[in-house]
Amino acid sequence: MAGKFELYKDKSDQYRFRLKAGNGEVIAVGEAYSSKSGALNGIDSIKRNAAEAEIDDQTG
Repeated sequence: MAGKFELYKDKSDQYRFRLKAGNGEVIAVGEAYSSKSGALNGIDSIKRNAAEAEIDDQTG
């Protein structure tokens, strides 16, 4: 089963999303957005940019 984005409203009535792996484990959480369209834009940005993202290892 493929992963999925879940869009939801938090206790502060803000829109948020989380990315779940195929096994249901949460692997990423988005910030709070005041609008649904803002949250959807955040999801779209991850879809477009994550595959090309570099790893910036700052652990020393």
